[in-house]
Amino acid sequence: MKFDMVIKNGRIITSTESYYADIGISGEKIGAIGLDLDGSKIIDATGKLVTPGAVDTHVHLEMPIGEYVSTDDFYTGTRAAAFGGTTTFIDFVESKKDQSFSDALKERNGKAEAISVIDYSFHMTIGPDDMGKLNQVPAAVNAGCRSFKLYMAYGLKLNDGQLLKAIDAVNKAGALPVVHAENWDIITTLIDQNIAKGNSSPRWHPRSRPAELEGEAVERVISIASYLQSPIHILHISCPEAIQRVEDAKERGISVSAETCPQYLFLNWDVFEKKGLDGALPICSPPIRSQESQDGLWDYLSGGCFDTISTDHCPFTMSEKEFGMAAFNTIPGGVPSIEMRFPALYSKGVREGYITENQWVDLCCTSPARLFGMESKGDILVGKDADLVIFDPEKINPLSCETLHEKVDWTPYEGIDIIGWPELTISRGDILVDKGEFKAKPGRGKFL
Repeated sequence: MKFDMVIKNGRIITSTESYYADIGISGEKIGAIGLDLDGSKIIDATGKLVTPGAVDTHVHLEMPIGEYVSTDDFYTGTRAAAFGGTTTFIDFVESKKDQSFSDALKERNGKAEAISVIDYSFHMTIGPDDMGKLNQVPAAVNAGCRSFKLYMAYGLKLNDGQLLKAIDAVNKAGALPVVHAENWDIITTLIDQNIAKGNSSPRWHPRSRPAELEGEAVERVISIASYLQSPIHILHISCPEAIQRVEDAKERGISVSAETCPQYLFLNWDVFEKKGLDGALPICSPPIRSQESQDGLWDYLSGGCFDTISTDHCPFTMSEKEFGMAAFNTIPGGVPSIEMRFPALYSKGVREGYITENQWVDLCCTSPARLFGMESKGDILVGKDADLVIFDPEKINPLSCETLHEKVDWTPYEGIDIIGWPELTISRGDILVDKGEFKAKPGRGKFL
């Protein structure tokens, strides 16, 4: 049989195996894995790794936050993702007060389907104004939302009783609750106290959101989910105090999963000590914490406590960050990471011995797809979508605005050298990026 495309001579890395074989692609699918396969197009991957396309389950593109909208739209953000080997992402939907979940999903999907270059899905947000819509959760699941975001912070904060009702409704509909877990009452109290004392510079941002209280919030929502016998997924864990609660719960047999993000693994709170605007740029929540916290997260990652690595990609321009600089709590929060995540986890995680190649693929590709019901994604198996990355383990990419492709005029990772970078990114049999050349058309991405 002659395939449309065959990848030869690469070392295939999955979440469980590493081996040499050819991969034959027919149309959008993996048609065969074997030796001496023949194809109309042959790609020689000698000396390279072949992995599944990466899956980023926490992205904010074109996201309105107060007066601002995150800088990357569904084209620029997914273009950058493709350069970094990511072929699938999950974004978010927030319904208006008098809008149904299904209508909100349709509206949000309309923006993505027109210009996204990679495949995608959405988490549906349930805020306090949505408590009367909980009967709409099954319809939103049927329309394609496999997960629902619940906040314990900001204006979307749910109190414990609302969390109980929302988790119960999501679980009964067969979907997964995903939670931003922080103790908002204490955070707002500490912010007010610091501002009153004149402590308004960025260094007070992490010091107003204590790690101990992130841990408390994680434990509290796990307890609520456990009472309801519901699975729960904890977003963007920033500190050992929080992931320890997850590990303890797992040991008790509770169905809980957790993610962390590159900003917590590659940066520490010294970034907030920089003068002027430079100290404001990395503000995000939960905050980037101490070097001790970063070291602890790598230890937990090595131990297998985390299930996924996502980005919480939510960039704003330097001028937008500067506009809010009157105090740390008025600066729009978010950092860009959508392109660097997959290769950066190889560069530091695998090359420095924190995780194996198989763990790298599991954290960035396979477990994200499995947890969020993307049956055709995240693995290299016959019948799966031909989402594949040919990865050069020796290519050095110094991170900067010049080498990255996000639509933002700064990066918190400026000057970090990443060793290992995608050479070729394939989505459903289409070559998106080939040796630094972008080949995809806007709108080819599919809603899953």
